[in-house]
Amino acid sequence: MKEIEQLIEISRKYGRDSRYVIAGGGNTSYKNDEKLWIKASGRALATIDEAGFAVLDRDKLRIIGDRTYSADAAMREEEVKNDLAAACLTADRRPSVETSLHNAMRARFVVHLHPTAVNGLMCSRNAETDTARLFGDEVVYIPYVDPGYTLFREVERRIAAFREAHGREPAVLLLQNHGIFVGADTVDEVENVYTRVLARIGQVAALPDADEADIPACAQEIVPAIRMMLSRHGTLKTLRVRNSKRIEAFASSAAEFEHVAAPFSPDAIVYCRSKYVYLDAADTDATLALAEKTVERFVAENGYTPAVLLVRGLGLIAAADSAAEGDTILDVYEDMMKIAESARSFGGEHPMTEAQIRFIDNWEVENYRRRAAAGNGRRGRLENRTVIVTGAAQGFGEGIARCLAREGANIVVADLNEAAGLATAENLNREAAGNRAVFVRTDVADTDSLRRLIHETVCRFGGLDVFVSNAGVLRAGGLEEMTAGTFEFVTKINYNAYFYCAQAASRIMKLQNRYAPENYGDIIQINSKSGLRGSKANFAYAGGKFGGIGLTQSFALELAPYRIKVNAVCPGNFYEGPLWSNPENGLFLQYLKAGKVPGAKTVDDVRRYYMSQVPMGKGTSPEDVTTAILYLIAQTCETGQALPVTGGQVMMN
Repeated sequence: MKEIEQLIEISRKYGRDSRYVIAGGGNTSYKNDEKLWIKASGRALATIDEAGFAVLDRDKLRIIGDRTYSADAAMREEEVKNDLAAACLTADRRPSVETSLHNAMRARFVVHLHPTAVNGLMCSRNAETDTARLFGDEVVYIPYVDPGYTLFREVERRIAAFREAHGREPAVLLLQNHGIFVGADTVDEVENVYTRVLARIGQVAALPDADEADIPACAQEIVPAIRMMLSRHGTLKTLRVRNSKRIEAFASSAAEFEHVAAPFSPDAIVYCRSKYVYLDAADTDATLALAEKTVERFVAENGYTPAVLLVRGLGLIAAADSAAEGDTILDVYEDMMKIAESARSFGGEHPMTEAQIRFIDNWEVENYRRRAAAGNGRRGRLENRTVIVTGAAQGFGEGIARCLAREGANIVVADLNEAAGLATAENLNREAAGNRAVFVRTDVADTDSLRRLIHETVCRFGGLDVFVSNAGVLRAGGLEEMTAGTFEFVTKINYNAYFYCAQAASRIMKLQNRYAPENYGDIIQINSKSGLRGSKANFAYAGGKFGGIGLTQSFALELAPYRIKVNAVCPGNFYEGPLWSNPENGLFLQYLKAGKVPGAKTVDDVRRYYMSQVPMGKGTSPEDVTTAILYLIAQTCETGQALPVTGGQVMMN
């Protein structure tokens, strides 16, 4: 149907614009005389297609307006939910709880959104009087009513009164502490109405953009510890950190925080809960002490861990059960800050009352939305763990990162190759569930670059659980051909950089484990079979890898008291990867030119020679190596080991 195509188009247009929609919220509908199409609960406007709309029988919907329901609120909402389900023609899609509101408006298209500008007015103390001043009889204003059936009946009553008073249909409903409904018979007119409403509000309360601000270095000393304080009370958390001039302003004092200390709308409760934490202390140690005391008290009083922490001198922290959920929390809470700023033009902010908050917290519909927002429930072996993989833009590193991401890990792709690294992170995010991947340009041989890597990791995910030191280089050559410069380069990347990486990673892991007595961290070097036995005309590489096993054993002894395991995986050859098969500079070609394989005339001769040495008759794949990595992470009684994964080419005594 042409109209459904138009409904999809306008839904996506507004759903992708953060000025109108945060966290996929809002809903849209189209109706003809027989049926109503409305966004199904748990679907996002930004990506919706026809399968994202529930279809309802309008004759059966009208029954909801005629029936008398239970006086008990919980029973009443259950009865209404069942009647909505009975009217639904698409059994696999739960219709929005606001379906009856859409049906009550006679317009063919109805678009319900939560624009920041509108909620600056709707969540203000002067919402009713300033709405009348700005819009007169152009809109229907509805004071806050608990959502669900009671809100529907109030909307129905006020629409009827408007029709009687003005002899026409209202195009706009403005709901206190909720949002806006716009109805029209064409999508073009819906857009025109939204443009006019926002322009009118903008004349009084234009909201300037707030410049981003750097997240201070102290995040590395505070955030991983808070992550573990929160994780004591359930599953491992992912923390996301954000900062801006706006966030700095609301975090500047307890008095400023009070302006955003309570939710303004049901959406804020669904995604951010209803209680938030503010931390203000003199220094890092004092902040950690205050955080520990505050978190314990918060959990004792509320029965759950805080999702939002605002820290003076640091920024806004979202604590979530997935990275995707953390992004949503940041977006919704920062939108609350914008609403509070805008509300100053209308007498100041007007948060929801405790009774209103309790209704939302206990309402089955909103708990369903919470579950839908949390994702599909798939739990991998590394769910919510944060893993850095160096050299992950391509080849072995990319394969390892991909396999670990499928286990639910948040992945930091650390590499010098920016184009390939960004593409890898993007590809990983396409396949991700609630976890996320980011690229951080990194030179593993530069300690300043590694400090930036750790800082970005902490800000993006809250801490570090596994560091996979995979980045390496190989330059084949015998004693006569090898130059001092080449030898030093290979050694710096394969040996020195492993030390730099372990040093940077262990600092964060030590901090985390100080606040989590049962937690373990993992540093895993991707070594090589060449670290287990010599390699002809390849001594620079083999020497660095031999040294890497010495470092692994030494780091393991030093870090064991901190519950940080240090191990190495020694793969055989990944013949299909670019390291070996690149036609311009792959190892098959290098080894041919170096004369490493006696009698070899072609690259295929070199390939056959190496394959003949593997009892299992196959190269080592990233999946094979990841299986070893997962074992090393899962066990708590192995450290300082060099685990061969060579297809039997190297067998240990």
